[in-house]
Amino acid sequence: MNTNFVQENDGVTFAKKIIMPQKAWYQDWFNSPYYHKLYFERDSKEAANFIKRLLKKLEPKPGSSMLDIACGKGRHSVILSESGYPVTGIDISVENIEFASQFENPSLEFYQHDMRLPFRINYFNYVFNFFTSFGYFNTRREHDDTIRTIAGCLKEKGILVIDYLNVHYAEENIIHNEEKKIGETSFTLLRWHDDDHFYKKIIIDDVNLTDQLVFTEKVAKFTIGDFTDMLSYQGLQVQEVFGDYYLNKYDLNKTPRMILIASKVKI
Repeated sequence: MNTNFVQENDGVTFAKKIIMPQKAWYQDWFNSPYYHKLYFERDSKEAANFIKRLLKKLEPKPGSSMLDIACGKGRHSVILSESGYPVTGIDISVENIEFASQFENPSLEFYQHDMRLPFRINYFNYVFNFFTSFGYFNTRREHDDTIRTIAGCLKEKGILVIDYLNVHYAEENIIHNEEKKIGETSFTLLRWHDDDHFYKKIIIDDVNLTDQLVFTEKVAKFTIGDFTDMLSYQGLQVQEVFGDYYLNKYDLNKTPRMILIASKVKI
């Protein structure tokens, strides 16, 4: 906590407390190289195959404009661009966008942007939100703001794809304690949940670290009903729901993912 000293007109000086806002957990964790090492170093091929299946399902017209919201270091954006479409990626992390910018070309661009805030209005034919890149904020209003941003970005009849975890499946199949070794880095993963959120504590040991690093993820338990409500309020209507990256049918008890496809309609 910082303290500033303020002098009144009568010469009396008093201390005024300044409350510094607490940094959100995802701002440090998503900027960490260990985040990308834990989640993305081993599954680039799987990600590419998922995008190919998704595009085959969606059948975008040539030249369809696409927004990858919460794009991270841009791996999905790059795959979409290589598939022949103009793509924009946005992410809250300055470091992620600096890294992704090396892949820019005339049909691929990246911007640092908070997805709770408006972006290009009525501009995109498709908006994608991959790999549970939602549900991190403290309040429902902030999540609603994100859906409002998405709806505002889409042209009429534009398509949104949200890739989220299946809450019920995750509750039933949670692995409370797990160890992973990736290269010279050891990850200890501790998972638990309450009525409203899933939590994951990540403890990192690495030969390049003098001390352990510890991060804790917190993700909201949004069900298909929650998403239907949030989306419909912003004029987005759910069309289909898939349960995994092979685009098999969603099953409440059996499939690990909840991949929603919604269309922007008039309200």
